[in-house]
Amino acid sequence: MILRRFRPEDLPEIADLFSDTIYRVNSRDYTPEQVRVWAAGRDRLARNPDFFRKLYTMVAVKCGKIVGYGNIDDTGYLDHLYVHSDFQGQGIASSICRELEHHAALQQVPEITVHASITAKPFFEKRGYQTIAEQQVERQGILLTNYQMKKDIAVQPEEL
Repeated sequence: MILRRFRPEDLPEIADLFSDTIYRVNSRDYTPEQVRVWAAGRDRLARNPDFFRKLYTMVAVKCGKIVGYGNIDDTGYLDHLYVHSDFQGQGIASSICRELEHHAALQQVPEITVHASITAKPFFEKRGYQTIAEQQVERQGILLTNYQMKKDIAVQPEEL
């Protein structure tokens, strides 16, 4: 697996990975209606390469295929972390997250925050993130549960 920075030509494949992961992975924790409105964000992503360029976005590539991506902003907000449904449980999310955490540490951000899905919450807990609050996010009039979580990163970048 290769980790590299986002390129504009990645956008169609990333947009498909986003919606496919929601339909095939997150569907075990969310209703079909919740999945539909969440995955509808695919079209907005596909039209917005600046979203990925403004953030520190890392892409995981395996056998020439994008198998995961994640991004973080300069304040330490980890916005996206998605892994292709066929590549779950292979350490891809951990590799991407480790790189995003390392980047945040280099930026001297004191903590990383994330709004984790029900599906992703155990992953972040294993990485030392603490739940701050359960929250409801509205998409097209439908409520989705997620968790505001944080991780203090008052460690040296070499330790991550």
